[in-house]
Amino acid sequence: AGAAAEARFISSAKGKGLFATRNIRKGETVFVERPVVSSQFLWNALYNYRACDHCLRALETAEENAQRLLGKSSLVLPHPEQCSIRKELHQQCPRCQVTYCSAECRQAALEQYHQVLCLGPSRDDPTHPLNKLQEAWRNMHYPPETSSIMLMARMVATIKQAKDKEWWIKAFSQFCSKTANEEEEIVHKLLGDKFKGQLELLRLLFTEALYDEYLSRWFTPEGFRSLFALVGTNGQGIGTSSLSQWVHACDALDLPVLQREELDAFIDQLYKDIEKESGEFLNCEGSGLYVLQSCCNHSCIPNAETSFPENNFLLHLTALEDIEAGEEICISYLDCCQRERSRHSRNKILRENYLFTCSCPKCLAQADDADVTSDEEEEGEGETDDAELEDEMTDV
Repeated sequence: AGAAAEARFISSAKGKGLFATRNIRKGETVFVERPVVSSQFLWNALYNYRACDHCLRALETAEENAQRLLGKSSLVLPHPEQCSIRKELHQQCPRCQVTYCSAECRQAALEQYHQVLCLGPSRDDPTHPLNKLQEAWRNMHYPPETSSIMLMARMVATIKQAKDKEWWIKAFSQFCSKTANEEEEIVHKLLGDKFKGQLELLRLLFTEALYDEYLSRWFTPEGFRSLFALVGTNGQGIGTSSLSQWVHACDALDLPVLQREELDAFIDQLYKDIEKESGEFLNCEGSGLYVLQSCCNHSCIPNAETSFPENNFLLHLTALEDIEAGEEICISYLDCCQRERSRHSRNKILRENYLFTCSCPKCLAQADDADVTSDEEEEGEGETDDAELEDEMTDV
């Protein structure tokens, strides 16, 4: 079967969009996409969310995952055979000990970028240039995380290692780029009010750790800002969890009614207890650059959504409605709660985080609504700003 979707240029204002090449049924997987590059968030890794250094597959068993999130080492999960983690396949880099879920991932990382980024025996040396870069980033970008300097580091390392450097540069140039003013806005959003000084510090550390003559433009103030904005604009959040995989597997079990009710009650209670202990940080989280997914435009009434059902970086785009051949495929950059808010509120979020005003059918239909947010919306405004950017980033 040919691809069900293709990217097409719409206009200079809108850039590219993704369009169905044939009729797609509701519930159908439109495509499964592997990122050009991806990376786990740094705080997420620091807090022991153990994930494959290449594909972000969660490495803990579902039971270990639940025990850690609950802070309770005595917890036993029923149906342990429904856990998909295979520890006997895990491998470490012999030089720097980062862990991979399989020999394939270790090899893929080594061939694409890890030779350049392997810290070897300096893994815990705070004076190593890469460690200094990561430490600086962590001090600027606290959870909830939305982006990672290591995504940019892997881009540079990939090109440094590549035989065909031009192929990779072309691959990265497919991602939408912004005007200088928009880049400023994005960087400001990611780094806050101190952004000019912070961006310059990051650039110097980035240069010390990774400078490459071939990519010298990326290390200039303008080039670095563009690279930073590219990752900030196109980075798609990735979330993986061995616990949620176990839950999905348990949901699919064919059980007698009483056992089913018991298991469902157990799982509901487990999630309530975890939320008390760990809040909303349930997943191994990172971000990646996906060529096709990044072409998907936003709609407040999306006809598709992204997810990571394989517990790794493979992104599945699934149709939420029947989509006809030639129709544009849109996802939502807003979470469910934000989508229910007034047009004015939705566009405030989209303008601040994604630098555009939405003209989807829902927004056009509400175009004559008063441009004020209702009172209860106003109350919610202040506290959501930072959460917003991460919504597109961490939808699992």
